[in-house]
Amino acid sequence: MSDDDFLNEMQGVTPLKQDKASPGKKAVSLDFKSRKDAAENFTQSLDSPFSSLLKKAVLPYDIVGFKRPGVQDGVFRQFRLGKYSIDARLDLHQLSIEKASKAVFSFIKESREYELRTLLIVHGKGDRGDKKALLKNYTLQWLEELPEVLAYHSATPKDGGVGAVYVLLKKSDKAKEKNRERFGLR
Repeated sequence: MSDDDFLNEMQGVTPLKQDKASPGKKAVSLDFKSRKDAAENFTQSLDSPFSSLLKKAVLPYDIVGFKRPGVQDGVFRQFRLGKYSIDARLDLHQLSIEKASKAVFSFIKESREYELRTLLIVHGKGDRGDKKALLKNYTLQWLEELPEVLAYHSATPKDGGVGAVYVLLKKSDKAKEKNRERFGLR
């Protein structure tokens, strides 16, 4: 198709009217304080992407469990019984909700970088004080919000019982490739 053919075909076509902001207008300039606040809020969101609104509540002595679709029942059974060796541990005792949030996020992130699969997070029972099991509830919610977490379950008594959870992370792409090579799968 030549340029002339195109122009012939386009005769009689009227341009659409634009009802959006024109590209010639300049964006509103923010003052220094506004830009600084926006940058700090963005950095904080990178440190911890979790929501601060608690969506559900469990009691201090409740046994908890969660698994994403696709996790095999046998794998989950062995996992919740503490049959897998723990690759890393995190203790959240004495941390505020904000600090615990950042600690959980960075712990999961670093565990993925080091290709760790089975973790233990000690959050405590939270049976003292006015707000029962607050840190436990937040920890469980945060774990469900992270796509890297395949499952969690209350730990066995030897690892902390209802005051701790086992966490199962997704395999890294590198680990999946090693398994394919090891077992000759395509």
